[in-house]
Amino acid sequence: MKKIIILDRDGVINYDSDDFIKSADEWQPLPGSLEAIARLNHAGYQVFVASNQSGIARGLFTLDDLNQIHSKLHQQLAQVNGKIEAIFFCPHGPKDNCLCRKPLPGLFHQIASYVDSTLIDLVAVGDSLRDLQAANAVGAKPILVLTGKGKRTINQLTDKVAIYDDLAAVVENLLTDN
Repeated sequence: MKKIIILDRDGVINYDSDDFIKSADEWQPLPGSLEAIARLNHAGYQVFVASNQSGIARGLFTLDDLNQIHSKLHQQLAQVNGKIEAIFFCPHGPKDNCLCRKPLPGLFHQIASYVDSTLIDLVAVGDSLRDLQAANAVGAKPILVLTGKGKRTINQLTDKVAIYDDLAAVVENLLTDN
C-alpha cells in the first residue's frame, strides 16, 4: 500500500488568517510543520495538499500570487529536506457550485486519480469541519489539528475524530504507531 497523507494548507502547514493568505510575504509556516513534512518524507510518505483558495474567486489574490506562495512553501521545505508531491487547490468561491471546493471531495478525487489509488484509510489532516467532511467522503481517516481554525472546529464535530495539537504531533503519533 502506498504511504500517502493529505494535508490542508492554511491552519495546518502555515498560519491562517480570516483575511486570507494573499501573498508570499503573508505566508508563514507554523512552528514544526515543515520539519514534520520532512519526517513524513523520510519515512516514505508522499505528501499532498488539498486546499480551498477562494481568495482567487473573490479577487483578493491572483493565480500568480498563489504560485509565489507555493514556491515559498516548496523552497522552505527543501531547506529542511522535505517536499510536497503535489498541491491541489480549488480556486472557486462558495457560491460557484463546483465539485472541488471542500467539503465536497473533488480535490481528494483528483489526488486519487493522480496516485492511481483509492484514498480509503489514508490519513487526511485539517483544521476545519469541511476538511474532515471531504476526507470522510472518500473513506480517508480525518484528523483534526488545533492550529488554525481547529479550536473553533471542535464544537462542530458530530463524529468521533482524532485530535492533535498540531501537525508535528500528528506525525509523531503516526510514525510511532507504524
